[in-house]
Amino acid sequence: MTLHDIFIAIGGSLDFLPNWLISLILFALAVALGVLVHRIAFAIVTRIVARMDLFWRSLVSRTHGPTRFAVIIVALGFAASVSPLTSGQAEFLKLVLLIAFIALLGWIAKTALHIWTTVYLRRFKLDADDNLLARKHVTQTRILRRVAELIILLLTIAAVLMSFDGVRQYGVSLLASAGAAGIVAGLALQPVLKNVFAGIQLAVTQPIRIDDALLVEGEWGNVEEITSTYVVLRLWDWRRLILPLSYFIEKPFQNWTREESALIGTVMIYLDYRAPVATIREKVAEIARATPLWDGRVLAVQVTDFRQNTMELRILASARTSPRVFDLRCEVREKLVDFLQREHPESLPVIRAEADTAREPAATRALASAG
Repeated sequence: MTLHDIFIAIGGSLDFLPNWLISLILFALAVALGVLVHRIAFAIVTRIVARMDLFWRSLVSRTHGPTRFAVIIVALGFAASVSPLTSGQAEFLKLVLLIAFIALLGWIAKTALHIWTTVYLRRFKLDADDNLLARKHVTQTRILRRVAELIILLLTIAAVLMSFDGVRQYGVSLLASAGAAGIVAGLALQPVLKNVFAGIQLAVTQPIRIDDALLVEGEWGNVEEITSTYVVLRLWDWRRLILPLSYFIEKPFQNWTREESALIGTVMIYLDYRAPVATIREKVAEIARATPLWDGRVLAVQVTDFRQNTMELRILASARTSPRVFDLRCEVREKLVDFLQREHPESLPVIRAEADTAREPAATRALASAG
């Protein structure tokens, strides 16, 4: 005896009940049986892939919801074929199953897109020192995935609406008025559409990427997230700066990691004219060689300006990432000041009038005060 015969037998044994109640019972039995079969099959498949690669385990876990929904749709369709439904009830159930099938296709497409992007991004590591290529692909993939998800949602809704005869019947009139409606909708949704198109432009041109170090509105931080409408900037003190996507198309900002992660750090120090520049240059080289923060590419000590009481000394040193550059600058400042205080205190800035007065003999100062 087949499953079809079993359902017919169950329906025949319930002849004393109203047809609608018999149909509900058959539908409930079909759904329960479908969920049970899916649970058993999914448990078997999960056990099979338990020792396989992460991709297969993720694939099975991600498809749990869509496969269960698909089994329920098939079970309801099977139950509908043996239920004592009227023509009107059968047409209504057919429409419901069609809408459910369209929603299932959209769900499957969204799940497949997520699995593909996850597998694709597994090749790139954001935690690497030189992660320019990884940031490029991660940013592009995430933005385009959100755009694709929006397109899938719109196509699914459009397919659902087109399953109703009323929508198909008035399609021509809707297209005829699409010009005026499009203008009104465009004006109403201008901020949203502006950010959507800005997101597509950012994905293609990539002025910013995930984990880029930016200086925006006087704040420094890293790009933490790029959504379809806004960008989240994680500031150095863990605050979050939220900016619309259109900001990065219309306004200037600094990107410290646009082409590569390496940066040159600057340390400005103001010293007395008696400071031994050559000795300081040797000490800076010693500090740089002793620290793992320096990448060995750029190191320079130059007198860049003269002030009324001091001279300006600029120290340049490079590192592989912006956080390492910041730490390197701090280390150079601390160790250089400590060296000058111990070895060359005369190099630190002083007020000339006070210094000259301190060197005058006591007798001269006494005569000057007496006069």
